[in-house]
Amino acid sequence: MKVTRNIGMLLLAIWLILTGLIPLLNFSFSGLGTLMAALAIAAGILIIIGR
Repeated sequence: MKVTRNIGMLLLAIWLILTGLIPLLNFSFSGLGTLMAALAIAAGILIIIGR
């Protein structure tokens, strides 16, 4: 299995996995929404600039 070297795609993959696991595991803390939003923004910016 080959792991991508594109940091934006890697962050997107992490965000997608966490988005799926959080409701399944009933995981929550006060800054979770902010953390997920920041991760999504970072992934989007890195994908746009091609990193």
